[in-house]
Amino acid sequence: MYNIYESLPYPYYMNTPMYNSCNMYPNPYYMNTPMYNEYFSNQLPNQYLPLPVEQEQGGCLALKDYGPEPFVINIEKATKQNNTFRTALWTGRYLQLTLMSIKAGEDIGLEMHPNLDQFIRIEQGQGLVMMGDTKDCLDFQAKVYDDFAFIIPAGKWHNLVNTGNIPLKLYSIYAPPQHPHGTVHETKADEKNQNH
Repeated sequence: MYNIYESLPYPYYMNTPMYNSCNMYPNPYYMNTPMYNEYFSNQLPNQYLPLPVEQEQGGCLALKDYGPEPFVINIEKATKQNNTFRTALWTGRYLQLTLMSIKAGEDIGLEMHPNLDQFIRIEQGQGLVMMGDTKDCLDFQAKVYDDFAFIIPAGKWHNLVNTGNIPLKLYSIYAPPQHPHGTVHETKADEKNQNH
């Protein structure tokens, strides 16, 4: 089979365009190369440069609510760094991203959201997710581990129990938002106290 790239000398195929058809965004295949850094650091408008959220403070990311502004973060690093029961990381009009850390043997708590869907991804630990149409009949159950994700449809009763011996670290996306902008619950008890 004929390969057109093998027929071109090295300098020619490296001179392919470094941007897409709109000429606004860099091609991801060239990011973090000397050519990309030299060219785009002076060419991109400020709104396309990396956002300050990724600037580390003493080796840690600043975990606070950055919504509703444009947002970029290493979500795995932020999730594993979080030690609060819940921290809102981004709250917009139609969506909210929160980080959670559930201690060994604890759970999120049995709940139901009638008007929103929820996405959860596990970054560390293991647990048991349970869902059902009534709080007395959680007939859907599944074990979840690192890199697992699950979706809770609106109107489903649900709970997630940490079945491991280390904190269960996850991020959750609510659509639309569930918690007020800037929500931080240091512990599960803090959440109960704020809600009553």
